[in-house]
Amino acid sequence: MTVTELPGSGTEEPRAGTGADGAAEEYSVWPATTTEEPGGRVLIAGVPLDDIADAHGTPVYVLDEAEIRYRCRTYRSAFPDADVHYAAKAFLCRGLVRLVDEEGLGLDVCSAGELELAVTAGFPPERILLHGNAKSPADLDTALRLGVGRIVIDSASEIARLAAAVGPRGHQKVMLRVTPGVGAGGHAKIRTGTDDQKFGLSLRDGHAQHAVARVLGQPQLELTGLHCHLGSQITGTKPYLTALRRLVGLTARIRDAHGVVLPELDLGGGHGIAYRPGDPVLDPTALARRLRAALAESCAAARLPVPRLLVEPGRAVVGPAGVAVYRVLAVKTTPGRAFVAVDGGMSDNPRPALYGVRYAPRLIGRRSSAPTARTTVAGRHCEAGDILAEDVALPADLRPGDLLAVPVAGAYHLSMASSYNLVGRPPVVAVRDGAARLLVRRETLEDLRARDVGL
Repeated sequence: MTVTELPGSGTEEPRAGTGADGAAEEYSVWPATTTEEPGGRVLIAGVPLDDIADAHGTPVYVLDEAEIRYRCRTYRSAFPDADVHYAAKAFLCRGLVRLVDEEGLGLDVCSAGELELAVTAGFPPERILLHGNAKSPADLDTALRLGVGRIVIDSASEIARLAAAVGPRGHQKVMLRVTPGVGAGGHAKIRTGTDDQKFGLSLRDGHAQHAVARVLGQPQLELTGLHCHLGSQITGTKPYLTALRRLVGLTARIRDAHGVVLPELDLGGGHGIAYRPGDPVLDPTALARRLRAALAESCAAARLPVPRLLVEPGRAVVGPAGVAVYRVLAVKTTPGRAFVAVDGGMSDNPRPALYGVRYAPRLIGRRSSAPTARTTVAGRHCEAGDILAEDVALPADLRPGDLLAVPVAGAYHLSMASSYNLVGRPPVVAVRDGAARLLVRRETLEDLRARDVGL
């Protein structure tokens, strides 16, 4: 197993898990503490995944605490003069809230639910941003009651509503989300920086400039900066550099028109990660270096002081730290393809159905000497599109009772889960230093029945 020193930590932690045969590439998208025993058992942080499956049932999500901490520290090292806010929509629970707090990151939330969970878990509200294109009265009331640090205004109609909620003697720091006209992201449904979608105020048609004037006209609202989010699974730096230059241009126009110099600039997140070996990724250190240079150059040309930068990684922090474990329930062979049905599916991971996301599942718990076969891993739900992984190479001798593990399952799995077919959502188990602890328990039939009061 290879190791890399943690930036600024003075310690070493594993950065590339390997099996007994040294197959580092095969495990390159797994948590760095992953190891494989000669018999095929796979361990994360020294904890066998089949032991977790036996103790907690399947499906089950396993989170490697060391991997999350490493990624938090990587971002803090890459952006030492910026604020790094973890995007809670990727996945949130009280245990993760405490971990993110301990690593010195802020939080980016988009609902009263996420905000309440974070604050009641002890997270400082002044280090939280609230955003969203359609904030409910409960969202805004909760943010003001708890003293959230920033509220990101997303539409013109929100300005007067927020000002009224703050009251004439109140005060709230706000940012303004703009769409810089930059299309980026791994799928059309997750590109949010263009003009023709629901988020933000357009630079191109003047709505952003008009909204700035309206915010500045509300004395109880303090405009601290501009915000944008270009999309998700972005693997190149060019879209961020283009957006940065356009936002600096707007900042200069605000200064010229209103005599106000905004001290902050938030470029959102969407940093791409690898779901399969060989997939492109966005290097946060390289991104930070290029953003710093572009920000200094653009601000110098516009005769502006350099604003404080904010970034909001979510998937890039928690995604590679998670592994989903399923048990095979049925195997069906058709001409040219094998279907392997597992005990989860689109209720715990809707992303393949929504975005066509591709994963690299593998057999764990035993070693197979059988040749690989073209296999589709199907879910248990009553939808033909309930597919977790299509046309992947898996051992031809897979059988009911086997365990399959899907790496890179820490983000947008459980956070987007449902109880479709009244199948309860899976638990989350954290592993660290050879020990496992339950973070989120399994949703039970009793939980589902308790919500149904209309008898």
